[in-house]
Amino acid sequence: MDSPQQYAQQCSELYAAGGFAAVRRTARAGLDQVGPTAVLYRWLGLAHAAEDEDDHDAAAERAYQQGLASAPDDLGLLVCYLELCLRADAFDYPARAGRVATLRARIDELAPAGSPERERVDDALSWAGRGYWDDLVAAAGRGELRQAESAELSDRVASALRTGSTGTDSSTAAGEDVREAELAAALELLRGRANAPLRFLLTHRTAAYVITCLAALGVNRLLVTTGVVTFSPWGWLLWLPLLAAECKLRTARQLARQRVVARIEERHALEAAALADTQDHVQMPPGTADGGGQTTLSASSPPAT
Repeated sequence: MDSPQQYAQQCSELYAAGGFAAVRRTARAGLDQVGPTAVLYRWLGLAHAAEDEDDHDAAAERAYQQGLASAPDDLGLLVCYLELCLRADAFDYPARAGRVATLRARIDELAPAGSPERERVDDALSWAGRGYWDDLVAAAGRGELRQAESAELSDRVASALRTGSTGTDSSTAAGEDVREAELAAALELLRGRANAPLRFLLTHRTAAYVITCLAALGVNRLLVTTGVVTFSPWGWLLWLPLLAAECKLRTARQLARQRVVARIEERHALEAAALADTQDHVQMPPGTADGGGQTTLSASSPPAT
């Protein structure tokens, strides 16, 4: 494999599956194989920035700078670098935050009005201008999204349990479909007699939440009104089984993404090996050994006497 586009396509598939470490490995392998390429530096920086950690942000900045050193007018790199700089804290990273004006001016020169790059810049600038209340609203939205994803997975698990699915072949059946892999991993983690209460709670998730909430409030109220305690948090302990069930679902989602990323990497490796083998056969000159160790004679070679 010697095409940057092929490595970029692999990075895109891995990034969509949440395999940021795998994206970094693939991008570095592509850079080692084909040399400095803007699109691979862009994927390397994005995979670092997605981790949302200070060390990874610094590594992302280095990747963008290295890419811009070889392709100073690449709009993809400029926009990604601008987004990284907009995220930087001006107090902790003044140099990074101070590059926003320069990058924005350069993008304005290169990106025509209405282009996707200009729209990304506008979105990033509006995001960077948010206030504290906007951050709270965004955090609440992310929390609601996680709850919706958990509820959706719980419904699929409950449906599978009602139909008698046990997930016995969960490690291989789901392929590269993340949703199917999540279901398979959840069924696998919920197998066994010890997990029977958790399976029951997930099968009746809505009722379990309502009953647990009422029971927790009732226990706390009872302990306070009877004079046992003046303030009671003990009723909230009734939430522990439901929290354990939700933890199983979170673990299943993480495990599923790891498995999907591993399957994608395995497919990429097989495709690369098949392509290399095909190229070897195409380029093999007459009279050389074939894959079976036999010597192929050219049409002009005289037969052995």
